Amino acid sequence: MRVLVRQVGGSLGEAVLAAVVAAVVAAVGLVAFGTVQWPAFNSSNVTRALTTVGQVAAVVVLLAAIVLIRLRRWPWLAKVLSWAGISAFVTVTLGMPLAATKLYLFGISVDQEFRTEYLTRLTDSAALHDMTYIDLPPYYPAGWFWIGGRVANLLGMSGWETFKPFAIAFLAVAAVVALVLWSKLIRADWAVAVAAATTAVTVAFASPEAYSAVLVVLFAPAMLLAWGALYRPADPADTAPTAAGWGAVIGAGLFLGLAMMFYQLFAGLAVFTVVLMAVVAWIAQLWQRSADAVHRPRDVANGPSALGLLWPILARLAVMGVITAVLALITWGPWLAKALTGSMPKSGTALHYLPESGARLSFPMFDFSEPILGALCLIGTVWLVLRAASSRRAQALGISVAAIYLWSLASLAATAAGTTGLSFRLEPILQTLLAAAGTFGFIEGARALYQAINEPPRFRLVAAAVGVIGLLAFSQSIPSILNTEITTAYTDTDGNGERADQRSPSAVSYYREIDAALTAQTGRPRDRSVVLTSDTSFLAYYPYYGFQGLTSHYANPLADFAGRAAEIKRWSGLQTPAELRDALEHTPWRAPDAFLFRSSGDKYTLRLAEDVYPNDPNVRRYTVSFPKTLFEDPHFQVTGIGPFTLVVRR
Repeated sequence: MRVLVRQVGGSLGEAVLAAVVAAVVAAVGLVAFGTVQWPAFNSSNVTRALTTVGQVAAVVVLLAAIVLIRLRRWPWLAKVLSWAGISAFVTVTLGMPLAATKLYLFGISVDQEFRTEYLTRLTDSAALHDMTYIDLPPYYPAGWFWIGGRVANLLGMSGWETFKPFAIAFLAVAAVVALVLWSKLIRADWAVAVAAATTAVTVAFASPEAYSAVLVVLFAPAMLLAWGALYRPADPADTAPTAAGWGAVIGAGLFLGLAMMFYQLFAGLAVFTVVLMAVVAWIAQLWQRSADAVHRPRDVANGPSALGLLWPILARLAVMGVITAVLALITWGPWLAKALTGSMPKSGTALHYLPESGARLSFPMFDFSEPILGALCLIGTVWLVLRAASSRRAQALGISVAAIYLWSLASLAATAAGTTGLSFRLEPILQTLLAAAGTFGFIEGARALYQAINEPPRFRLVAAAVGVIGLLAFSQSIPSILNTEITTAYTDTDGNGERADQRSPSAVSYYREIDAALTAQTGRPRDRSVVLTSDTSFLAYYPYYGFQGLTSHYANPLADFAGRAAEIKRWSGLQTPAELRDALEHTPWRAPDAFLFRSSGDKYTLRLAEDVYPNDPNVRRYTVSFPKTLFEDPHFQVTGIGPFTLVVRR
């Protein structure tokens, strides 16, 4: 027990210190970037050039850490330098290209709209509320958004404005925590190298979805931890006191619980991978038992049976499951309680999405649109196969890769049943797993070649130079990989009604005036009003509740998206204001306190969405038109604001 407490306590303490260093580095970097009036990324290459300079500086710091580790000098300085280097890399790679905009990757467009809405909701209140619907607990895990909301509230900032700095800083912290975890599993200099590689891949391909990127960068070391917990073959040479793998059990359980609190899909994959590891661990022990029966039959006869080998694995799985469930209930508990005590409308369509990339298996090792990543993944694939029998690292990463392909095949097969497993969203995890394997393959391959050619003195320097140049070459391409996402952050209109590229703003610039009119006319705080609008980005900037969400795929299943859409359609067909007032009084849900329309002739319009899966795109937009005469009544106050018409119920 003392060893377990020392292991877990020491690791958590180091992770906390590393997180503090990362947060300070990210905060200093982002504040420094914000003090200069930079040109827009989409109209100048200045920020791209400075990003490259910052990346080189970060890699130099990481190299200094590795040199100190190799020389066995000042170990704590080496750790701090490695933490600072990784966090600085994340900060400069994302923060510098976005330095002239207040918005994060993808601005408020596409999926970033509902994510910003969620952060705005949890900035307004620490209570767990659905992002859109009043009186409903959240369905999507609130972990990342709740933390971000508390940070925004502490800093006195709005949710939309906090999104960018929080997303960058939190990913920097996660990358450094991943480095700490790697360092507890493998030698320290290798840990820095593999953490740098996986962090670069995560930033390039997972950062637009900021809350899931945290899990992507942690996934590979967490799976090594889980494999160490479940598969523990006896090693006669190991006589040092250990915690018998229970520290790894706790660590893996914490990761699974964190995944449940942050992102359901990745949590599902992580649980599936760990269960697959348990099966493989049992089969491996059975195979070893049958092999030992030939050479040491007496030992096998006196040893545990097949079930005896299974019970310890199940016990460790059970402990992981308990830790996971306890953490998951923090964010899922209110929704589960509501779902179990009420009816569940058939409106959950979150899995109804099948783009072209989701209809095939991903093979990044043969995708040379990014040649450096493709080569690294190919090296990783070769290494996984060559070292599958002799390396626990290769076994853990190999099982994780196999789990992704099994999930993907199941997702493809599920299309016949009218649903999917969203396997295309797992590609960033696959890329980081193969990048980690590729880093190990490169290091071990270079060492084998060094020994095979009689250990020339400068070969190690050559191998290190190739690795560093490869990292820098890939890193400086990241802004190009994220070009669309960065450009959108400059072309979208922010909550101040401004575009960072200095072009004319969109209709979002009228939101501030709409907000002022709404609060004045309702006389209520924002979070006590329900607004029906198809301009749902309004809810991303201001914490009003919405009567209807952006699409059914992001709507809370308890909200009955389809039923609400039908009700809106029914309202539009009414003939008199009295009929509309009566319908609003008797709607099954909290009726809108205000409508935010677009005006078209003698009608007010809403542009709504419906699920049309299995078509791609999976969403069809349609227009619902309300006769203006429906609101010609003293019970409705009509105000024209730019292209919008605000109708408030008195």
